[in-house]
Amino acid sequence: QVQLVESGGGLVQAGGSLRLSCAASGRTFSDYTMAWFRQAPGKEREFVATVSRRGDGTNYADSVKGRFTISRDNAKNTVYLEMNSLKPEDTAVYSCAGDPRDMYFFNYRGKTAYPYWGQGTQVTVSS
Repeated sequence: QVQLVESGGGLVQAGGSLRLSCAASGRTFSDYTMAWFRQAPGKEREFVATVSRRGDGTNYADSVKGRFTISRDNAKNTVYLEMNSLKPEDTAVYSCAGDPRDMYFFNYRGKTAYPYWGQGTQVTVSS
């Protein structure tokens, strides 16, 4: 299995940027499709973005498309989420998740699809 640890969250003003990181340890990182999810207070966890095992395929929620970029560095066992033009509605706990299947062979937007999760990092966007 793989262990995941997020970092990079914090408080930022609307319109600002943050870069989240998720460091993996354990099994071979490049074997895992990786994703970011978020959960705002009182709301269900929702899909944000996913990246394929080789990093050549990505998919985004409509709410973040054009503002967020997911990427990975398999040599560093790390997946990133670059967040620009942040809005107060982006405030949430952001968690990374991993699945050993190829992203094209399962529902990568499903919050119950991923067996491995980090503990999450808080992102707060002030207006």
